Amino acid sequence: MKFEGKVIKYGNNVDTDVIIPARYLNTIDHKELASHCMEDLDTTFVQRVQPGDIMVAEYNFGCGSSREHAPIAIKASGISLVIAKSFARIFYRNSINIGLPIVECPEAVDAIQEGHQLSCDMDKGEITNLTTGETFKTQPFPSFIQTIIENGGLIESIKKGAIK
Repeated sequence: MKFEGKVIKYGNNVDTDVIIPARYLNTIDHKELASHCMEDLDTTFVQRVQPGDIMVAEYNFGCGSSREHAPIAIKASGISLVIAKSFARIFYRNSINIGLPIVECPEAVDAIQEGHQLSCDMDKGEITNLTTGETFKTQPFPSFIQTIIENGGLIESIKKGAIK
């Protein structure tokens, strides 16, 4: 799995309430959720995010409520991959379950800045900062996670018989 895009970077403890505010939880429409993604933290996010962009964050990304709406909003906004120093565990699992690729790599996060261009090869576990030329190693996605992401999430994987 390969990803390439421009970085949109955030800090520590970005919780699910700022990823998608609770006032929008009455919809399951992915486009509607994406149109409000990050709005309480970054009012410019929806105007500047482009398909394929990569979100980068510090520690404890996705903390707070265990809502699936948060990774859905991120994925539907066009973000192809999220890299962080660490993720809240329920957010991590919800992300994989809906097919949003996420990876922990503290060294890369420290070196990556807003607006940098990244190329990420998750089969090899490599994150390359095309802006600076630095490459960082991380754990490749295990094959079962690759299968879930490639099929668009856990439910789609089960429907397709890829996971039993």
